[in-house]
Amino acid sequence: MTRTTAPAAAGEATPAGRRGLGRIGEFDWRRYVIYIGFVVVFLFFAVFLRDEGFLTPNNLLNIFRQTAIITVIAVAMTYVIAAAEIDLSVGSVAGLSSVCTAMALSHWGLAAGIIAGLAVGLVVGSINGGLVSTLGIPSFLVTLGMLGIAAGVAQWITASAPQPILNDTYNLIFGSGNVGPIPGLLLWSAAFVVVGAVVLAKTRFGRQVLATGGNRTAAEFTGVNTRRIKFSVLLVSSVVASIAGMLYAGRLQSGRFQWGTGDELSAIAAVILGGTSLFGGYGSVIGTLFGALLIGLINNGLILAGLEASQQQVVRGVIIILAVALARRK
Repeated sequence: MTRTTAPAAAGEATPAGRRGLGRIGEFDWRRYVIYIGFVVVFLFFAVFLRDEGFLTPNNLLNIFRQTAIITVIAVAMTYVIAAAEIDLSVGSVAGLSSVCTAMALSHWGLAAGIIAGLAVGLVVGSINGGLVSTLGIPSFLVTLGMLGIAAGVAQWITASAPQPILNDTYNLIFGSGNVGPIPGLLLWSAAFVVVGAVVLAKTRFGRQVLATGGNRTAAEFTGVNTRRIKFSVLLVSSVVASIAGMLYAGRLQSGRFQWGTGDELSAIAAVILGGTSLFGGYGSVIGTLFGALLIGLINNGLILAGLEASQQQVVRGVIIILAVALARRK
C-alpha cells in the first residue's frame, strides 16, 4: 500500500504520530476503509450474485477491463488533487484526443495519429496550467471552461460523426490487443499505477506535489517552485487524459466526441475514495486503484442484479457517500 504525505514542519507532530502516542497496538480501521469496503462489497456480490455469474473469470476480467481507462485518468488526477487543484476537463480532453487521433490516422498513418493524440493533451494542459499558475485563476473555473471548449471542438471538427479507425496495429497497441491471456488495457493500467505510485512516494517531484498541496506558503519558503508544480500536474493530467482517449479509440476502434464523457467525475470519486485528501497534501495511488475498482465492482454487481439505470445511480451514490463518510479524517 502506497500512502504518502507531505512532511510535517520541524517540531510538529504528524497525524500518524499523534495517533501513535498512547495508541500503540490500536488498529485504525479508517486508514484502510477503501480496502475493507472493497472486500465487503466483493463478498456481498459474490454471495448474492453467485448464480448470475459474478465470480466467473470472464466477469472478473471484465471488471478490470472496464475500469482500466478510468484508473489511468485517476492516477494523474491523484497528483492534481494532492496539489490542492482540480481538473474537470479530462473527460472532454479524452474525447477530443480520440477524434484527433482517428482523423490523423486515416490521413497520415500511425505515427501521425499518436502524435496528434498526445498534442491535444500538451496544448490543453499547457493552457490549463498556464492560466492557473501564471494568472492565478482557480483551476475549477479554468478546467470547467476547458471541458466545454474541448467537447465543442471535438463535436465541431467531426460534425458529430464517429471517426472509424482501420489501422490494426494501432488498435492492437491501444486497447484491443492481448498479451497472452492478459488484455492490453490491464497492462496500460498497471504501468500507470506502478509509475504513479513510485513517483509520488519516492521522488523529489512527488514530495514537492504533496508539499504544495499541504501548505503552499511553507513549501515556497523551503524552495519549492509551487507555480511550476501546479503547471506540471495540470499538464500531466491533460496528457494522461489524451492517452486515455487514445485507449478509448483503440479499444472501440473509432474516435468519438462522446468518449470520456463523465470520466472526470468517476476519476475524482476514485481518487477521493482511495484516500487522497480533497484539500491537498496527501495522496495514495494504490488507494486510487482500489477506488476505481470499487466503482467498477459496484457498477458490475448492480447490472447483474438487474437494477434499472435510475436505481443503479441511487445505490452507487449512497455507497460512495458512505465510503467517504467512513474514511479516515486527514
